Amino acid sequence: MIRFLVRVVALLLLAGAFVALVLDGTRSIAGGAITFTDVGSVATALFPQRFALVQPFIEQRLWPFLWNPVLIIFLGLPIAIVLAVVGAILLMVSRPAVAKIGYSSRP
Repeated sequence: MIRFLVRVVALLLLAGAFVALVLDGTRSIAGGAITFTDVGSVATALFPQRFALVQPFIEQRLWPFLWNPVLIIFLGLPIAIVLAVVGAILLMVSRPAVAKIGYSSRP
């Protein structure tokens, strides 16, 4: 049951990556230059008040080094790539076990 739910989430993430790629491609063609939607702008659009509190929380209560080089780089990545990578990893984790050749499954 868990494997099924993980696979459904993985396929939804891959579908979201495809939609983001199509939107970025459409914006690039219309604008005449390559543009990508980054993770930071999507997070700001989805959680406007909460996302503003993330930086002070990480810098004060967690490790300050985590915000500046690590999360700044992550928030600048294209959302299509992030969704595709997470979806592919979830698909690989949730695939069924391969039957061993040469071993009997009978007791």
